[in-house]
Amino acid sequence: MNEHLRERIVRKIESLSDERGYQVLDYVEFLESKFAERQSPQGNAFTRFTEAVEDRLRAGKVSAAAIAETMGLLNRAANVLNGAVAAGKSVANDIVTVAQSATTRPSGTTGASSAPSSASGATPAPPKEASSPARDVKQPGSGEEHP
Repeated sequence: MNEHLRERIVRKIESLSDERGYQVLDYVEFLESKFAERQSPQGNAFTRFTEAVEDRLRAGKVSAAAIAETMGLLNRAANVLNGAVAAGKSVANDIVTVAQSATTRPSGTTGASSAPSSASGATPAPPKEASSPARDVKQPGSGEEHP
């Protein structure tokens, strides 16, 4: 369907009540079952679930207002779940990226940084003690910090 026709149909449908909108949906589904040239996209599992709930409510003669409220709630829940799924995928992608980078390091390198060795093969001297007045305090918080 071309974009101009789709927009025109949407403009016409927006002016209808929910009851009439469901009648239009029924008619569109009927036309789809008879004349569809290609399979309609199914959507994700949660979309199929919400559509099934909506169809059951409609079959049970529930009012259009109650159906609209229920679907609004389910759509908000779907947005939350989609956000959680997106976050999970992002974490999984990060884990895969880190794992791949760990396995593709050149041989001979390690993840820990090592101290540079001297040319003569001798072990390096231990680091010098830091010159901080804090090391001279016997008990921190006892008032001995400041003379």
